[in-house]
Amino acid sequence: MEAAASDFRGRIASLTDTDVRAPSRLPGWSRGHVLAHVAGVAGAMARQLEYAARGETIDLYEGGSDGRNRAIEEGSVRSAERLRGELDDALDRALSAFRNLGDADWTAPISYRGGVVRDGGLALWRELVIHGTDLGTGGEADAWSPQFCEHLFGFLSARVPAGMRLRVQPFGMAPRVLSANPESALSPASPSENGPSVNSAWIKTASVNTISVNGMATDIAAWLAGRTPNLGSLRAEAAADGVDLPKLLPWPSGIPAK
Repeated sequence: MEAAASDFRGRIASLTDTDVRAPSRLPGWSRGHVLAHVAGVAGAMARQLEYAARGETIDLYEGGSDGRNRAIEEGSVRSAERLRGELDDALDRALSAFRNLGDADWTAPISYRGGVVRDGGLALWRELVIHGTDLGTGGEADAWSPQFCEHLFGFLSARVPAGMRLRVQPFGMAPRVLSANPESALSPASPSENGPSVNSAWIKTASVNTISVNGMATDIAAWLAGRTPNLGSLRAEAAADGVDLPKLLPWPSGIPAK
């Protein structure tokens, strides 16, 4: 989080009022929208931790999703200097709260995705890294670290449609199977002494469609995150035949943490 926050702050340090009015890489959002949103996320996570420290939970955003959207729209038209100041204040508040955590505090419950404080920290990390790319100020997804890509592979497995297993094969990294249903990643049971044996979980996966996606880890992660990867590096296959990249489910913002 500290490194991602520092990088994000560096990306916006010299933005002018004209720059923040310019379009971001997110459809319909200016850079000002992105800055207001990230400030809102940081403030929301700080609030989650402040309540968790008292043994309480609180809605992620004041006013719920309507309050979130209203704050983004109102913030998007502010000056670059004011947006930077509000983002700095929110990040300072959030990072200070995370720095002061004890070991046991990371598992305190919060309302975000029905999870714990650690889930909130991972969320802030995701927001800073991905939206740092969305700003379109020079940062590309190909700079995402292997650790961040691995994290996205796990978190975004919730986007894999039912009835599908997605086998991602990043160059230079171990392949892994992604599925919204953990059982769909199971392998057949070993044959018994009395002949072949198939467990019930494997029977359930018999009709599961498996698609393999090969390419750079950063491109696979960008695609899973709904961003534009280097499509030339990605190849999808099913039953050894080339196929189109599958359509994924929406971002898992409303899916409880596991």
